[in-house]
Amino acid sequence: MTQPLVIILMGSKADEAHCAKIAEAARGFEVEVVTRIGSAHKTAEHALSLLRQYEADPRPKVYITVAGRSNALSGFTDGAVSAPVIACPPTSESFGGADIYSSLRMPSGIAPAVVLEPANAALLAAKILGQCDAKVKAKVIEFQQKQAEKIIKDDRGMGAEG
Repeated sequence: MTQPLVIILMGSKADEAHCAKIAEAARGFEVEVVTRIGSAHKTAEHALSLLRQYEADPRPKVYITVAGRSNALSGFTDGAVSAPVIACPPTSESFGGADIYSSLRMPSGIAPAVVLEPANAALLAAKILGQCDAKVKAKVIEFQQKQAEKIIKDDRGMGAEG
């Protein structure tokens, strides 16, 4: 069986560093990651062409969209594909964080998830893909066990008796 696919679609090259964090985390779950640029506002036909290309790929997939300001990209993508979409808007100096309102409010029938932390967006994608790929699911479980072990180790280090 081929590797599941995470498609990271950014609205502009300005979002590249944010996307690199998502890609690095996603690769840790042994999924294939591709990163592309396509704006819902400026290059709608190009973005649709990319989405059609990936929709034709029979592998299980999740799209992660990265766009700030007026995040049309996430809704645009969700309306054009059958696979899950996760919106992970980048932080913005202009808005004192991420401009999340355009990511949260979508029209009826458009339902991308919104996850603000890049590594958590990758984790959600892996959890979704793990439902149909045992290797990815095992990586998610391993990740969760390591997280739990760290908390328990830290707790033991506090010197409390229990």
